[in-house]
Amino acid sequence: MVNLRALLRHPDDLYPMMKLKLAARNAEKQIPAEPHWGFCYTMLHKVSRSFGFVIQQLDTDLRDAVCIFYLVLRALDTVEDDTSIATEVKVPILMAFHRHIYDREWHFSCGTKDYKVLMDEFHHVSTAFLELGSGCQEAIEDITLRMGAGMAKFICKEVETVDDYDEYCHYVAGLVGLGLSKLFHASGKEDLVSDALSNSMGLFLQKTNIIRDYLEDINEIPKSRMFWPRHIWSKYVNKLEDLKYEENSVKAVQCLNDMVTNALIHVEDCLKYMSDLRDPAIFRFCAIPQIMAIGTLSLCYNNIQVFRGVVKLRRGLTAKIIVQTKTMSDVYGAFYDFSRMLKSKVEDNDPNARKTKDSLESILKICRDSGTLNQRKSYIIQSKPQYNATTIAVIFIILAILLAYIYASRQIIK
Repeated sequence: MVNLRALLRHPDDLYPMMKLKLAARNAEKQIPAEPHWGFCYTMLHKVSRSFGFVIQQLDTDLRDAVCIFYLVLRALDTVEDDTSIATEVKVPILMAFHRHIYDREWHFSCGTKDYKVLMDEFHHVSTAFLELGSGCQEAIEDITLRMGAGMAKFICKEVETVDDYDEYCHYVAGLVGLGLSKLFHASGKEDLVSDALSNSMGLFLQKTNIIRDYLEDINEIPKSRMFWPRHIWSKYVNKLEDLKYEENSVKAVQCLNDMVTNALIHVEDCLKYMSDLRDPAIFRFCAIPQIMAIGTLSLCYNNIQVFRGVVKLRRGLTAKIIVQTKTMSDVYGAFYDFSRMLKSKVEDNDPNARKTKDSLESILKICRDSGTLNQRKSYIIQSKPQYNATTIAVIFIILAILLAYIYASRQIIK
């Protein structure tokens, strides 16, 4: 449902939200007729937060490969995340997952909701995987093998140091970056990028998710494993769960800022990776999640709400990012704006203030040196409502037209 209050506060969100809604409906109509491919693309949109739409914008061959790559790794992640599976059962599955993807009959019931459906009917994913080209199959198998082994390692190992943190994030996300770079290269559309840059693309996204999802993960029943490194959080509290208690609010925010500062070290690599891309669809696929990550970090920084509730980009801003991100100048502009927003929140008494500001200034300098900031689209709108009676009337008229269109479309389908 549309949040009318948010729309009145940010009326320029309306057009991108409408455009994204129509694009999503068109994407649904493009789901292949074959049962196994139909299952894969339907599940893609159910188990991905934002990747489903951008994956579907890729050219057909690459789109199919990335879709299957995503679902295979999502299934692997579902096994890792299910705390009800005994370690002696889970570890062998993780280690052998790269072989299971070749077996049309294999499935393993675990997870919940849509993830359980994915696992119960995994044979559809395997069937689609076996229709990919050999180069794509080999790339997906290689990354699945390495990721499964890494996940198995951390089932029995705690994240103690920052090096452990980077290693875990490499296994669950950096390897995704490496795999995608191989698929892009196999498609003939991109040069093969260095492992270091590809790894940073994954680490930046994963660290953002780990930071944002603290409260959801710490409150999960049965208790999920946490991946904030002890080396960071032990400087502020005795136990990681202590960060969520009100009496530790000051220390919690300082710890949060420390984690955000750690994530920022990957931004320069990410900007370099994206600036080297040539294919417009691949560029958008890579750029949109990265902009959403820097935007999310700008919201999380110095924000106690990370330990109280949900902190995420508003839907209208997400739509705006997806619809408007087309060129590297858009990326530089977004990173510049969100980095400035984050820098404005840095307080001098924060233990890591100097380090945070230095990282942000490096990012800002890269964006300024690009020479494209005068071309940027502004994603950040002032929080003060900017509307009048005419604006409100236009919003209601457009909403009425949109709702009428959706209703008419449903009647035709019936």
